[in-house]
Amino acid sequence: MKRIFKSLVLLLCLGMMSGARAQQNVQFTQYVFNSMSVNPAYAGYKEELFAQLGLRSQWVDLEGAPQTGLLSIDGLLDLYGARRHGGGVQIMADQLGPQTATSAYLNYAYRLRLDREDTQRLSFGVGAGLTQYSLDGTMITVLDDGDNVLPTGKISNFVPDIRFGIYYHNARWYAGASIMDLLSGTSADNLFRWDQTTVDRIRRKRHLYLIGGMLVDVNESLKLRPSLLYKDDFLGPSSLDINVMAIFSDRLWLGGGIRTGVSAFRRDYRRFTGDRLSGMNAVSFVMQIFATDRLRIGYSYDYMLSRLNGLQNGSHEMTLGVTLGRPLDRIKCYF
Repeated sequence: MKRIFKSLVLLLCLGMMSGARAQQNVQFTQYVFNSMSVNPAYAGYKEELFAQLGLRSQWVDLEGAPQTGLLSIDGLLDLYGARRHGGGVQIMADQLGPQTATSAYLNYAYRLRLDREDTQRLSFGVGAGLTQYSLDGTMITVLDDGDNVLPTGKISNFVPDIRFGIYYHNARWYAGASIMDLLSGTSADNLFRWDQTTVDRIRRKRHLYLIGGMLVDVNESLKLRPSLLYKDDFLGPSSLDINVMAIFSDRLWLGGGIRTGVSAFRRDYRRFTGDRLSGMNAVSFVMQIFATDRLRIGYSYDYMLSRLNGLQNGSHEMTLGVTLGRPLDRIKCYF
């Protein structure tokens, strides 16, 4: 069973010689607490220097399941000026079985002030970075020896990349769109190519992200914050996250959400999967607590609804956010 599982993981990762022509990017359930992970135009939104550490363990107890770490810091580049320029750094490490991807990005956002009271902003963002993709052949157990496609040792490549985004917000709602991993292309149309002894097949694919949400006042101490995230890799199934958070006295955030597939477009992948793919993917519990004015702690748990349900014990995600320097009293950041 162990040999069969590792072979299946390898096929999923590499998509070699099969109809699995695309793969979804790394996902974070707690993107709602720091959207720079899905949109570079978000950099500087909080108008204070903010650092966040995120750790995600997906599909617990399933051997070779994804493990992801994310470290980011962002803020205004002109804090005491017109607050038009936001910047941020994002470092991410992701491992799935024998494959790893380690990336570093610099993000910049130009923030347009849309009214005299400065209650709404429109931001345009760009990110540039480098990702090292690696594949460790010593971790692969094969059923048949002598496959020349598989490496015998560890191989790696560096891939440059850029990303673009647009982000609008006011006091009550926000919306954004971004294109991530733009230079990676799709598995059918890569801008960078290598021979079969390299890691071309495990690179992240070009993705479109759409985000949106709003804030609803219930009473003085309770607010509701519904949000959504739509993710599309242009070839495979689209994904939609729908979340609702309740905010108690601006200190405790409690909520949950669902992650499901969306059949918005007709795609070739159905030739290979038919109707075997389940629409509902997972339900999530999400919380965040402001331990102090500077420190916030988040936790989420994903319960799988797909056919993986009986093979693993869900996904855990922890985040730690810290405001560096003096917290600003001028704004309340709910998005």
